[in-house]
Amino acid sequence: MTALRIRPLALCVFHHDGKILVNEACDPVTGKRFFRPIGGGIEFGETSAEAVVREVEEELGLDITDVRLLGTLESLFTYAGNPGHEIVQIYDAKFVDANVYDLPHLNAHESNGAAFVAKWLPWTSFTVETPLVPDGLYQLLNKVPMLD
Repeated sequence: MTALRIRPLALCVFHHDGKILVNEACDPVTGKRFFRPIGGGIEFGETSAEAVVREVEEELGLDITDVRLLGTLESLFTYAGNPGHEIVQIYDAKFVDANVYDLPHLNAHESNGAAFVAKWLPWTSFTVETPLVPDGLYQLLNKVPMLD
C-alpha cells in the first residue's frame, strides 16, 4: 500500500479573450468531467515558479514569460476512488509566442508520455457539473487581476 502524502503542485492559468487554457479529464470511477490548468508536481529542490516553467515546456514545448504567483490553494479530493491532498501554487504567465493565443487547442503530453489536448475554454464552461479544479480556483481567479 502506498503511503498517503500531500502533493505540492504548481499550475499556470493562461488566459486570453475571456478564455483559459485547460486540460479536460474524467474521474474513471464517477465519470465526472473536470478541467485543470497546465502544470504539475514540484520537484525537490525547485521552486514552484521553476516548476511551472518546466511543466509548461515539458507538456506544451513552449516558453513562457511574466510568471506571477496569484495565490495558494489547498485541495482535498477523491479521484479514482482514492483520497488526494494537494497544496497548489497558482500562477499567471504569458506565452512568448503570441500566436499560441490564436490556436483553438494545443497538443500536449504528460510526463508519462500520455497525449492530451489543451483547450481554450470560456469562463461559462465551468459549472458544478464540469468544474475548474482545484477547488477554489474559480473563486481565486475572480478576485485577482489577471495579465492581458
